[in-house]
Amino acid sequence: MPYGPDPNAVHPNAAVPSVCFIKNVVTRKNISIGDYTYYDDPDGAEDFEAHVTHHYEFLGDRLVIGKFCAIARGITFIMNGANHRMNSVTTYPFNIMGHGWEKCTPTLEDLPFKGDTVVGNDVWIGQDVTVMPGVHIGDGAIIAAESVVTRDIPPYHVAGGNPCRVIRKRFDDALIDYLLALKWWDWDAEKIFCNLEALCSGDLEQIRTVTELGGQPAR
Repeated sequence: MPYGPDPNAVHPNAAVPSVCFIKNVVTRKNISIGDYTYYDDPDGAEDFEAHVTHHYEFLGDRLVIGKFCAIARGITFIMNGANHRMNSVTTYPFNIMGHGWEKCTPTLEDLPFKGDTVVGNDVWIGQDVTVMPGVHIGDGAIIAAESVVTRDIPPYHVAGGNPCRVIRKRFDDALIDYLLALKWWDWDAEKIFCNLEALCSGDLEQIRTVTELGGQPAR
């Protein structure tokens, strides 16, 4: 018996071809995507990597996205390769134009480097969002459409705007702590299937009653 879609399918539902499990189409070694995370774009969801810009292996930064994320069309992840030298009179990249200007090629130490860009699990990113280098978006966060994410967003918070700012918590601290400990996204497919009602219920207390197969507490 199947317990949900095949996580290794490119398009989990043939009736919705705009939705793609992007783990199965990414080719770059410096991008890591979790199971069931999808990108929705009727203009070609399989081309997700085109939305990750300025991503050069020699810099060593990675884009890491967790499981069960929902990413809407128009996403742009800008990576560290987009950065210009900022500790000099001009930020202009003379070196890339050649013709002798390469004598002023900056060293890696001259360039701002923000590290890996990390998106947690169960994150919803709205349409036309831009994520800047080195940002960390916590588990369960929601990013409003057309936001520019320039700083870290805590788990289970709603954020939006340009620059993106926290708007509110999704739940109280006790439930957020419970969900972060629960890590439902790490359950196997059968356990998720058996607890879908609790995961999708507007009655938030239902999640505290879910049990593992065999009757043991979910935690």
